[in-house]
Amino acid sequence: MLRKQRPPHRRWLSDNRFMTDLARILALHRELEAAGSDYVLATVVAVEGSSYRKPGALMLLTAEGRRVGTISGGCLEAQVASRAFWLTADGPTIQRYSTAEDDGDRPYGSGCGGVVHLLLERRATAARFLAALDRAFEHRIPIAVATVLEGPHFGLRSIAFNHAHNPPDATGTPAVPSELEAMAQQSLATQESFDAAIVTSDGPTRIRADYLRARPGLAIFGAGDDAQPLLRQATELGWFVSVADGRSHLATRDRFPQAARLSTLPVKELPGATLHQAFAHIESSDAAVVMTHSFDQDSAILACLLALPAPPAYIGVLGPQRRTRELLAEAARLLHYTESAVAAQAARWLAQLHAPTGLDLGADSPETIALSILAEIQKSRTAATALPLKQVRAAGDVNVR
Repeated sequence: MLRKQRPPHRRWLSDNRFMTDLARILALHRELEAAGSDYVLATVVAVEGSSYRKPGALMLLTAEGRRVGTISGGCLEAQVASRAFWLTADGPTIQRYSTAEDDGDRPYGSGCGGVVHLLLERRATAARFLAALDRAFEHRIPIAVATVLEGPHFGLRSIAFNHAHNPPDATGTPAVPSELEAMAQQSLATQESFDAAIVTSDGPTRIRADYLRARPGLAIFGAGDDAQPLLRQATELGWFVSVADGRSHLATRDRFPQAARLSTLPVKELPGATLHQAFAHIESSDAAVVMTHSFDQDSAILACLLALPAPPAYIGVLGPQRRTRELLAEAARLLHYTESAVAAQAARWLAQLHAPTGLDLGADSPETIALSILAEIQKSRTAATALPLKQVRAAGDVNVR
C-alpha cells in the first residue's frame, strides 16, 4: 500500500528531440533483436542543476560501439559508452555523471554545470520496455512507464496504456507491485512525468514515472514541390507524416519516399468520402496543412477536415487569407449550408484556422516556408510563446537546451 509520496513534479519530455531519438533507437533495437545481440540502454532518470537533456532521454549502445540517441549535449555519450557494458555486467545500475571540476565522481564535463543520473541496463531488462515503446510509436498511442530506481525491485517497470487503443505487447510481463502500477496509471491519467518516494511492504523506495505522448501526426494535403521540404523536415522531427493529393502523377513514392502514408484523393467524391483513407487516420491532436494550390481540391479537402467528428487540432491553409475565405465559403456549400448561412459559417471557421499557415520568419523559399509552418505547428502543440528564449528566460532559467 502506498503510504507516502512526494508531490509530482511536472517534467515534460522534450517532445521533438525525444521523438527523433526514439525513431532511431527503435530502428536499431529491431535490428539487434533480430540478430539476438545484447545492448545497453541508458535512460536519464534524474538531473541536478542544468542539463541539455531531461529525465526520460534515451541512448542505445551496442557491443561493437554503435550508439543512437543522446543523454547530454554530446559531451557524455562517449564516456558512458566506454564503460556501459562493464558497469552492467552484474545487472542494471544507476550511475552519476557530474560536470564539477572538484567533484571526484567522474567529472566528464557535459558543459552545463549539472549532474546527470543514468539508469544503465542490458537487453534482459530493457527489451520489454523498448518493445512497448515500439508498439506505442507505431500505433501512435500514449503510454506511461513507472520504473523502480532503488530497493529490492530496482529496475522493475510497469507500463500503462489506454485500453481503448491497440496495446503494447504484454508477452512475458512480470508481476509488479501494485504501487508501481498505480504510479504508471497516475502518470497516464494526469499526462505528467514525476518522481515519487513511496513506502511499500518491502520498505521505502523511489520511482520515476514518465509520460510519453503519442507520436505527433501531420497530414499534408498537396503533393507539389513545396510539400517535399515540409515532409522532410517533419519526418526529421520523428512525426508521422502523410501526403495526399488528387493528382496521381504528383503523389508518388518516388517524389515522397519518406511519407508514412501516401494516397491519391478521389476529389470528385469529396466531401462525401470523409472516411477515405486520406482522412480516416487523422487524430484530433494532429495537424493538417492544405496546400494543393487547386481551388477545387483545397475547398473539398477543407470541407472533409471540418466535417470530421474530431477535426485536427491544427488546420493550416497556404495562401492569402482572402483566398481562404473563398475556400471556406465553397466548403460550406459543399457541406450543404444554405446560401444565407455560408458567409457566417466561413467566418467562424476562419477564426479557428491558421491562415495563412506559418509564423512570420521572413520565409521566401519552399524550405523556409516549411520551417515557418512547422514552427507554428510546434507552437500550437505545446502552447508555447514563440518568443526569443532570451526574452522568455530573462528571469534566469538555468535549464539549457
